Amino acid sequence: MSPEAAITRPRDALDNEAHVLVVEDDGEMRQLVVKFLRQNGFRVTGARDGREMWASLETAPVDLILLDIMLPGQSGLDLCRALRGRSRIPIIMVTARGDETDRIAGLEIGADDYLPKPFNRRELLARIRAVLRRATAPAAPGPGTGDRIIFERWTLDTRRRELAAPDGSAVELSGGEYDLLLAFLEHPQRVLSRDQLLDLARNRIASGLDRSMDVMVSRLRRKIEPGETSPPMIRTVRGAGYMFIPAVRRA
Repeated sequence: MSPEAAITRPRDALDNEAHVLVVEDDGEMRQLVVKFLRQNGFRVTGARDGREMWASLETAPVDLILLDIMLPGQSGLDLCRALRGRSRIPIIMVTARGDETDRIAGLEIGADDYLPKPFNRRELLARIRAVLRRATAPAAPGPGTGDRIIFERWTLDTRRRELAAPDGSAVELSGGEYDLLLAFLEHPQRVLSRDQLLDLARNRIASGLDRSMDVMVSRLRRKIEPGETSPPMIRTVRGAGYMFIPAVRRA
C-alpha cells in the first residue's frame, strides 16, 4: 500500500476504534503514552522518528498523529509540513519548549492543536477526543438548504468538506481552516470578534495562545486570497475582530 493510499483512506473504511500514531523519540515517554491510550480504547502505534512514521503510514490508515516537535533527523515541524502536503490527518503537536514560537509555527503549517510538555494525561485524552470529534463531525447547517456555499466564484461543499477555487481546482483545508471559513460564510458581512470566531469554529483554534486566531485567519487568507490582485475577502477591523466581505449564497 502506498503512503498516499494509507493516509487518505476514507474514515468509514476504518475500524471502529480510532488509530493514533504516536511519534516520540523518548522511549519511556512513548511507551507510557501508547499504554495509556490503549487503556482508553484506542488502537495505537508508536514511532521513534520520521522514518518510522512514514513506514507506519504505509502499513495502515491513521486517524490522528501525536507528533513531537523535537525529533532526531527531520523535526516535527518538517514532518507536519510534509504531511499537510499530502493528507488532512488531524495532527496534535507536542513540544517541551515554553517558547510560543514553536506553537505558532505548528499552527501556521497546519497542525490542528498543540500540547506543551509536561502534560496531564486527562488533558491529552480530552484533546485527542476533541480533535477526532471535530474531524468527523458533519457540517453544521447554515442559512438556506443547499450543501454548496458560493462566494466570489469559490464553492465550499459542506457535505464533502471540500473547497473549490474559481478554476475548479481543489484547495486543501485543515480542520481548523474549514471550521473558520464556515463560520465566516454563515455570518458574512458582520464583524466577528476573536472570541465569537473561536466559539463558531467549535473551539478548533487553540484558545490558549493569544495569536492563534490571527494565525489561522492568516493561513485562510493565503488560500482564498492567493495573489496580490485577488480581491480581499477577510477584513481586519481594528480593535473589534474580522469581517467576511463577499456576498454568500447557497446552492
